[in-house]
Amino acid sequence: MSTLKKQPILISHALDIIVFGSIGIGALIWLTSKLRSSGNNNNRSIGSGSSSGDNGGAAPPKAQPKVERNFVKIMEQQDRRVIFFYGSQTGTAEDYASRLAKECSQKYGVNCMTADIELYDMSYLDTLPQDKLAVFVMATYGEGEPTDNAVSFWDLIMEETVEFSNSPIGGGDEEDDQPQQQQPLNQLRYMVFGLGNKTYEHYNAVARLLDQRLSALGAKIVGERGEGDDDGSLEEDFLAWQEQMWPAFCDALGVDESGAGGAAARQPTFAVNVVEDYDADKVYMGELAEWSQQTQMHGAKHPYAASFTSRDLFQGGDRHCLHLEIDLSGAKGLSYQTGDHVAIWPTNNDTEINRLASVLGLSDKLDQVIRIDAIDPAASKKHPFPVPTTYRAAFRHYLDICAPVSRQTLMSLVEYAPTAASQEALRTLATDKDEYREKVGEAVRNLGEVLELCQDDEGTTAAPGFFESVPFDLVVESLSRLQPRYYSISSSSRTHPTQVAVTAVTLAYQPTLTPNRTVYGVNTNYLWQMHAAQHKDIDTSDIPSYDLKGPRNVLDATRLPVHIRHSQFKLPRNNALPVIMVGPGTGVAPFRGFVHERAALKREGKEVGPTILFYGCRHPKQDFLYADEWPELFDTLGDDSQIITAFSRETEHKVYVQHRLQEHGEQMWQWIEKGAYIYVCGDAKNMARDVQQTFIGFAEKYGGKSNEQAQDYVKKLRSTGRYQEDVWS
Repeated sequence: MSTLKKQPILISHALDIIVFGSIGIGALIWLTSKLRSSGNNNNRSIGSGSSSGDNGGAAPPKAQPKVERNFVKIMEQQDRRVIFFYGSQTGTAEDYASRLAKECSQKYGVNCMTADIELYDMSYLDTLPQDKLAVFVMATYGEGEPTDNAVSFWDLIMEETVEFSNSPIGGGDEEDDQPQQQQPLNQLRYMVFGLGNKTYEHYNAVARLLDQRLSALGAKIVGERGEGDDDGSLEEDFLAWQEQMWPAFCDALGVDESGAGGAAARQPTFAVNVVEDYDADKVYMGELAEWSQQTQMHGAKHPYAASFTSRDLFQGGDRHCLHLEIDLSGAKGLSYQTGDHVAIWPTNNDTEINRLASVLGLSDKLDQVIRIDAIDPAASKKHPFPVPTTYRAAFRHYLDICAPVSRQTLMSLVEYAPTAASQEALRTLATDKDEYREKVGEAVRNLGEVLELCQDDEGTTAAPGFFESVPFDLVVESLSRLQPRYYSISSSSRTHPTQVAVTAVTLAYQPTLTPNRTVYGVNTNYLWQMHAAQHKDIDTSDIPSYDLKGPRNVLDATRLPVHIRHSQFKLPRNNALPVIMVGPGTGVAPFRGFVHERAALKREGKEVGPTILFYGCRHPKQDFLYADEWPELFDTLGDDSQIITAFSRETEHKVYVQHRLQEHGEQMWQWIEKGAYIYVCGDAKNMARDVQQTFIGFAEKYGGKSNEQAQDYVKKLRSTGRYQEDVWS
């Protein structure tokens, strides 16, 4: 497993200065988001403009016109009745909002718009008329926190005194019997769908708290709040919610539930046009915005092309774990602190690019220059990605062509299937949950693979152009944007302020139901190919090939596009406090940075408390990460610090980190009673839960607490920032 973050759990160490008696999750998350926002304002503002545009990758950026931020005014001017707000971290919530808007407009004939929640002034919520509807599609990020683009809205809505457009109003608690004038949102009608993951403690906290807060401020929910579980089937949860959502939606707006005129023909969201006359220097070849190293500040919208070095931490065998050293010394505005994450922007592999291009009949057109413009008034952006561009650039850099395709997308393709047999095959996958689960979901088949599967002869390779009748605008509409992959930084900013270290295991596996197929991790295999390009004796013929030079050769197999995401996974301010870290596998990555930081402080003559690392892997001679570094580091830290290892395959009986924790339980409890901070990094679904139960057990066994008291004790450690997790599922 790599340190790739699906939904890292983070909680601010800044809370250690706040004394909590009993605190609710709402107050905790509001305080966390306030601290997170105030501490990271500079980072959030970098490159905040849209990454879409017409200025070419080599051209200077154009001055942006002033944008109207009063969404109510826009809705009135354009006669829109519904607005779909999204708070999205990886693009899924944005996709869901767009899909809802499309159905709202095309099936029910209701004029609507989608809106990135950070681009509008949400203080105007109190002026949205009762005959309109606001729909919030909100993902939960981290430890019950809002996504980056929703932080400003969260700060507004969670304020004790909410400053809406008409006047500041005290929101109070939802239990309070507030007079009507204290409910500024009493004319707002809204719907909510949340995206979360049940392996995390604060499942769908943002959607739940938003619902509670809007209600407390006088707003009225339409229908039931929806919640999607990414650990189960987020897509199925979303489809199930829509079944009850649309009837409530239609009833609230007085719309015919059967739809506007019945089954209407599909109306494209985008128009795709071939560009015959163009300036080659102004065609986007995969640039996310401005790739030139002479541009404005680097960040999420303007990643930095950083040079790097790499080495394989595993010796021998089929598995590889890369240690990357990424140089940020030339970046403008990029800096990190120990415990932060680095985002690496991936590239899709040539195999999947060629597969999808072939089945769509685009193999001979890959380098054709095209423009893609929004024609659906409900579209949230004028362009889905920078244009003009090429089909090849869209497949390689902009569209997530390797992700499993959704049932809803498959249903939209049925009418374009060229034969009755291929139509039926697509329809079956789109409507039969078990068939979809077996052949797409658990098999992890992407769009190109599914279209190959649905050709008439069910061969392994579709005939070129078999599905050429599928409009490219539908492909663009259906596939998500390719997103960066986040990794825990495994270096210390104190010792290496401009060098970011990454620890990542290459991912390649055979799904249980299709053991003859190999699924390759998008980014880790790209990194392995980049590594191989710098170490000429490595054979990579067994994995897909990638374009390593990047747009206009700016990467040239020696650079990676990166930016930094600040986290709240931080060491205590008081260096003298004990630290207990649990990180099996690549979960040790941030703790390498922590240990280097503590050792540096010790060398500087500062007082440093006991530093305990519980580390687990398979075998000490196969995958013991950084085995050569730990002895010197812990010698520097002193006798009260140590690394405690668990090797699951060294003996017949498997030993995991929680077992070693239990062996040292009494000492760990003594450190906890002396104010120790606990850090856990790695798998959320099993390891993190088992480790938490182990600490609850310590409170029972050594603290003399009941099970309920022990659980409350650990919850209090969390709420005060003394139990922090950075985990993924």
